[in-house]
Amino acid sequence: MPARPLSDETLHLIDAVRTALAHRSDVEERALFGTHAFFVDGKMCVAVKGEELLVRLPPERHGELQEMQNTRELSPGGGMKGYFWVEPNGFSTRAQWSFWIDEALAYNPQAKAALPKKKRDAAKARPATAKTVAAAGTRAKSATTKAAKPLAKKPAAKKHSIFEADD
Repeated sequence: MPARPLSDETLHLIDAVRTALAHRSDVEERALFGTHAFFVDGKMCVAVKGEELLVRLPPERHGELQEMQNTRELSPGGGMKGYFWVEPNGFSTRAQWSFWIDEALAYNPQAKAALPKKKRDAAKARPATAKTVAAAGTRAKSATTKAAKPLAKKPAAKKHSIFEADD
């Protein structure tokens, strides 16, 4: 069954996220579970579905963030801590929009990247040995010592059609 065309509101929201992340060189867009997802440094950061944003935030702040207005958990059972849907009223001003985008980007360096499906399946198929555990530790250690990429300067914020009001 072919995918339904996206509504104008969804396309505007996707464009707004794209604009907000334009200063980064490590952004990739792809479909993910019925959303249009934006991956930063290989990790899901923000996604759009309909007129809502899905943001990935620190799991340790889950309780605080679930109490905010215009947000709801991705998984009410608690299986996906740190993932929140933000309704349009939750990002209708520039300050609200910046809060969600900045929070998601701030958490992204600490977020864990999911293994590609081939590697995930291979890891499940073979038992861990002392050698593979040691090798994984070495890879993780060397990954943390790499120098951070300098970010391009953020362009001046432009008014986007998703904002009802500007602060």
